[in-house]
Amino acid sequence: MKFTIKVNEVTSINEIPGYWTNDDYIKILEECEFSDSGNSSPAEIRELLDMAISDLEPHEASEILLRYKLREELNDGQIQNLSHEMADDDEADGNSDIALHYALFNINQLLRRAFNGTFPNAKATKVEFELAFKKDLSIAVTKELALKAVCSGLTDNSPIPRLFEDQLNGKAPFSDAEKIVWELHRSGSNNYTMITSDYWINKDDFMDRDFSGSIELYEDPED
Repeated sequence: MKFTIKVNEVTSINEIPGYWTNDDYIKILEECEFSDSGNSSPAEIRELLDMAISDLEPHEASEILLRYKLREELNDGQIQNLSHEMADDDEADGNSDIALHYALFNINQLLRRAFNGTFPNAKATKVEFELAFKKDLSIAVTKELALKAVCSGLTDNSPIPRLFEDQLNGKAPFSDAEKIVWELHRSGSNNYTMITSDYWINKDDFMDRDFSGSIELYEDPED
């Protein structure tokens, strides 16, 4: 599957717009036993949330947010342990379960704002690129396809080529692409925006910004 790609911009970001909704803020305020948000505007509700969170001990605030977002993925003991670790460690990069990194990044940044920088400054990377396939214009660009294309321009020392060599070469399934790529948005026919952790990709990882290559997809030998 031959492609051409042009990476237009790679930006380090500290917040992902749209991840937290106004409804989220209201529900978290209720979890903080602060339910009198009334007819406040979204900006006022965000300020009320910051105040409600900062009135708690850091681990208490962490536990409320972890329970709100990850109660289906983590048990009570795991939530309690993480709540004590988040003030010191960047769990958005360091947690062993990469499926949790997206939520942990956004939880961390909400806590960092409320506690005036006490929590680690986790970073994400936004990659804006143009991707086109040479023969088939109807290909649906998935997170796996986008990641494989982008990774073709990364240095061999960056984490993804080192840790996922077989997956990138189509020798093994690449289900982890769904966890590595936090968001993928299409704008226009061939224009895309990818958001991932700064750990996986940052601007210093790129060897090339304008290149072509071929993507190999894994084929199950039993099929």
